[in-house]
Amino acid sequence: MGNFDIIVLGSGPGGYVTAIRASQLGFKTAIVEKESLGGVCLNWGCIPTKALLKSAQVFEYLKHAGDYGLKAEGVDKDFDAVVKRSRNVADGMSKGVQFL
Repeated sequence: MGNFDIIVLGSGPGGYVTAIRASQLGFKTAIVEKESLGGVCLNWGCIPTKALLKSAQVFEYLKHAGDYGLKAEGVDKDFDAVVKRSRNVADGMSKGVQFL
């Protein structure tokens, strides 16, 4: 472990943006994160919640497909798959933060 000019605590939106900017300015920068990169919003709050809401919205649209002259019979939900999709969305975005 080397010496750093700046050590950022937390990798939420404020943390990773600060670390990127410090690095761009030439500072040797490290991030300390106890969980997954991206913080609570990206991994457990905002992003996964929006993914869950999108699945609910699509399900609602499909239930009313007939209102649009479409047939979507036998539409059902798979809660485990919905949660898995939500986690995959968050994981993909967390990997995007790692790439930065």
